[in-house]
Amino acid sequence: MELRQLEYFVAVAEECHFTRAARRMHVAQSGLSASIRALEVELGAPLFVRSTRQVELTQAGRALLAEARRALGTIDAARDAVAAVQGLLRGELSVGGVQCLHGVHLPAVLARFHELHPGVELRLRQAGSGELVELVRAGRLDVAFVTAGHVADDLEVSTLSTEPLVLACAPELPFAERESVQLAELAGQPFVDFNPDWGTRDQVDRALATAGVDRRVAVEVNDVHSLLDFVGFGLGVALVPRSFAAKKTRARFVEVVDAPVAETAVVTPSAVGAAASVLLDMVLDGGGLPVAG
Repeated sequence: MELRQLEYFVAVAEECHFTRAARRMHVAQSGLSASIRALEVELGAPLFVRSTRQVELTQAGRALLAEARRALGTIDAARDAVAAVQGLLRGELSVGGVQCLHGVHLPAVLARFHELHPGVELRLRQAGSGELVELVRAGRLDVAFVTAGHVADDLEVSTLSTEPLVLACAPELPFAERESVQLAELAGQPFVDFNPDWGTRDQVDRALATAGVDRRVAVEVNDVHSLLDFVGFGLGVALVPRSFAAKKTRARFVEVVDAPVAETAVVTPSAVGAAASVLLDMVLDGGGLPVAG
């Protein structure tokens, strides 16, 4: 089994198409197909179910995919380690993050990283926490900054910061004049919240269910400023991290006595490359800055 065979196999598995995989790997389709056939012969099992439109992994293919990604990740980490010893940090670093991270100012961190290591090509993806975790697990991201609670035991997790959730509401609501509220008092209120799997949505769902609040989400958004705008103009209330109170908005923020705590965490695979390791050191050793308002 050759390294190139595994690279071709992973490309076909991710593209679900031999032609697109060959284009991605900059190789003739005939050569890629021959390499996959040779791999199947060596393993004694078909790896793909082929059709005229696309290809799908067989059970054997799915089993191989996880190990192939792990093997390729280990090899990349080994290459990075040698380059690091030589003082040459290079290659590509794929980073994921949710919006408005608490405890780390990702633009500032990445700018500093790029200044110190211009030979590394940075790629950034913004998405919901659950999606980012799956991309780390699949080997598509090297590092992800997420809301804790979405992470399984097969990944490495370091908590960066914690903060309570507070109530965001329109200034005209009676809540806005209060010093604090309890979750149970929010029963019957329409809510504005992120889409499922985005930000603190899952955590808020669980906390309100535990408090016996059967809530209705009237407005779903996927960015922080839209959420605060809808709240500020009275289309619903929201439970948001306390740091959101630093943003310019009509919304008012009220402490919640029994509020859950939001955690920001950094997630990596077990095998971390040299570039990812340097970025982690910058963040965990104080390279992260408080999030701007």
